[in-house]
Amino acid sequence: QVQLVESGGGLVQPGGSLRLSCAASRFTLDSYAIGWFRQAPGKEREGVSAISRQDGRTYYAESVKGRFTISKDKAKNTVYLQMNSLKPEDTAVYYCATVFFVGNIWRPRDSNSWGQGTQVTVSS
Repeated sequence: QVQLVESGGGLVQPGGSLRLSCAASRFTLDSYAIGWFRQAPGKEREGVSAISRQDGRTYYAESVKGRFTISKDKAKNTVYLQMNSLKPEDTAVYYCATVFFVGNIWRPRDSNSWGQGTQVTVSS
């Protein structure tokens, strides 16, 4: 069973930066594509970014393009989400998951299984 643990969240002022980490265990990043999702209070979970399994192709939601960067370190078996120019509307719990692609859209492989996530709060 795959295991992913998110970390790196916190409280940051608008315009600030955070880097989230998604540490994988019981599998390697060559086995699955990984996506980041977020869920704000009262809203549905939404996809933020994803990175493909083999060629490292990256995908972004329109709302974060140009501000967020996804990357992976195979040696550390970890996927990162660098978030710059943060806005209050980026406030949410962020989750990572293994994903599959339908065109340029990524979906969680198991929508019923999520980790604890990491809270990101953007506020002055």
